[in-house]
Amino acid sequence: MKIIENPIEKDWQTILQRPTQTVNAIESIVNTVFDAVKINGDIAISKFTKQFDKVDLNTTLVSENEIEEACQLVSAGLKKAINVAKSNIETFHKAQKTEKVRVETMKGVECWQEKRAIQKIGLYIPGGTAPLFSTVLMLAIPAKIAACKEIVLCSPPDKNEKIHPAILYAANLCGIIKICKVGGIQAIAGMTFGTESIPQVSKIFGPGNQFVTVAKQLATKYGIAIDMPAGPSELLIVADASANAAFIASDLLSQAEHGTDSQVILVSTSKEMLITVSDEVKKQLCDLPRYEIAQQAIENSKLIYVENDQIALELINEYAPEHFIICTENENYFVENIENAGSVFIGKHTPESAGDYASGTNHTLPTNGFSKAYSGVNLDSFQKSTTFQKISKEGLLNIGKTIEVMAAAEGLQAHKNAVSIRLESLKVKK
Repeated sequence: MKIIENPIEKDWQTILQRPTQTVNAIESIVNTVFDAVKINGDIAISKFTKQFDKVDLNTTLVSENEIEEACQLVSAGLKKAINVAKSNIETFHKAQKTEKVRVETMKGVECWQEKRAIQKIGLYIPGGTAPLFSTVLMLAIPAKIAACKEIVLCSPPDKNEKIHPAILYAANLCGIIKICKVGGIQAIAGMTFGTESIPQVSKIFGPGNQFVTVAKQLATKYGIAIDMPAGPSELLIVADASANAAFIASDLLSQAEHGTDSQVILVSTSKEMLITVSDEVKKQLCDLPRYEIAQQAIENSKLIYVENDQIALELINEYAPEHFIICTENENYFVENIENAGSVFIGKHTPESAGDYASGTNHTLPTNGFSKAYSGVNLDSFQKSTTFQKISKEGLLNIGKTIEVMAAAEGLQAHKNAVSIRLESLKVKK
């Protein structure tokens, strides 16, 4: 692992560049799939599933029998773990419920805000090299708490036309009924346009590779909302000489094994720590079943030495990591001043994998620097805030003149008239 010492600020952007393909290299493929699914529906879905996943589907929908069989295949130990995680995630997301906001802005003018569930939700669950059944919990639980009426889940099938049993178990546990054996670009296209078997949704959630990320972004052109541009996983750790090198190496590798396009970065004020962590990564890497994947991701990793915490913080905020781990004696400095991060993990006993699975926070987070403007998935992600107002006779008399003056100043006479005609009617009644 290469160590970069004291990079100057003008080089940060180059050093911190993500190992991703350009959108142009992907967009033409995504457009082709979208156009075909829009016109041909399930026929196109089957065609691309055969082309990309090498699976010739007989049916897109998962049957009740398949769900029952899958639940039998999940071990008792894994079921128990999934249930514990479900409980923690429910606890944290239920706590995010907020009361109706109601206020009288002036006498007779009452305004309030209420939250309403998004009615039609699409959940994308990656399969591929790692079936992310944990993502089912992260998305289905808040969707259910928010009381979304229609939820469809799409996940790619394996060579036997099956979705991983743990994914089906988690979906069933969360009360998800509509499950489709569709992955990648074609899944996003199906939920965007709707097909004979896949319902059209209003908002699509879920992480995925770069093709899925671009597909979700394209879906927005057709009026479909998305949670965020969530692409390949990434992690940044800040550590000083007090940190545990073995712990740090394990965290770096936990993200590196997600995929070859994952990126992990260590920023430290200790050169010795960087060297020790590099050696520890090599040692731990050899024992991983997903060695080749992690190894390729590690090649995109960065070990960056900076002189002090202030420079470290500025560099981290510029990178805007998806996951941010703090392993320093001065942890409060970073906790209080971090501005751009999807999720923050504090202290040597807080591995990033806790947030991935069971602590309760959501693991669907903004990547590629989007944490500068996006939040991770939360209960509000599945809701809309709608405002209401009611004005009494007294209220209109109090606020009417203000509206008339402002409307006239903007040259919008009809806006002014909508108030004036009401005010005149009140004078007549008197």
